Amino acid sequence: MKTRKLAEMEVSALGLGCMGMSEFYGPSDDAESLRTLARAADEGVTLFDTADTYGCGHNEELLGRFLRGRHGTVRIATKFGLVRTPGSYARRIDNSPAYIRAACEASLRRLGVETIDLYYAHRLDPAAPLEQTIGTLARLVEQGKVRAIGLCEVAPATLRRAAAIHPIAAVQSEYSLWTRDPEGGVLQACRDLGTAFCAYSPLGRGFLTGSVDTASLAPGDFRSFNPRFTGPHARANAGLADAVRALAVTKGCTPAQLALAWLLARGAHVLPIPGTRRPDRLLENLGALAVRLDAADLAAIDAAFPPGIASGERYSPEGMKGLNA
Repeated sequence: MKTRKLAEMEVSALGLGCMGMSEFYGPSDDAESLRTLARAADEGVTLFDTADTYGCGHNEELLGRFLRGRHGTVRIATKFGLVRTPGSYARRIDNSPAYIRAACEASLRRLGVETIDLYYAHRLDPAAPLEQTIGTLARLVEQGKVRAIGLCEVAPATLRRAAAIHPIAAVQSEYSLWTRDPEGGVLQACRDLGTAFCAYSPLGRGFLTGSVDTASLAPGDFRSFNPRFTGPHARANAGLADAVRALAVTKGCTPAQLALAWLLARGAHVLPIPGTRRPDRLLENLGALAVRLDAADLAAIDAAFPPGIASGERYSPEGMKGLNA
């Protein structure tokens, strides 16, 4: 397994996003998810990403079951700040010190660990002073409850302000061939600060693999109301999956492997965290580590996927809360 740096930790170059094991992508099976988690660890994956809001605690509990007997061999990243009612997509952002402390204790309990390796603010509340939020997280580090601090979906200036208060180990934002927003400044800010960049939804929520039928998404699949997967946007984006497939053919790899290899080539500080519930998809994704892209390959990919090529917003209005904070 190839590795990359995340603060003082060395982690696998590809992590595993665990959200879909609990909700948002239709029905899931805990037994299969646990098999996938175990296979990932066996293959050398050491960075596992979750959040307290995924399944309203279920995802952390699932990771807690997986972690029994594996303490110290893997790194767990989790998040706080998005508050939801079970079964509802609606959310509010809470960065209050009392909430952060309570959320941290709850995550520690569900995960069954004494220290969270990487604790992200899932979204920042513009009404909450940044100094207060980062200061509260810094105290959790001092208390040994958190090893490193991260931020999600922040603007470059916000990252630089936060880093002046306490080192920020990682920024997590959506980044893929059809979502190149981080190239607007936050990738460079991460590079300047020595901050890792964890790319979520690196396969465009499955769209870029060509395996998603937007007309027959399962009940409970949030893509059924995601703008890029519906109506005229879905039709406009259909050619993007074809373009990835065509490029992948030239490299003798799958579309997923090409999309992940492109991200890995964006910089040594970029850590994609593709999500899957299936061992076969996991192994396919890990195959991206063997794909080599030269300058001509990267130029061809950039020409096919210029920034802004995707039709539609990344989320519904509810999901857009707190982006680019």
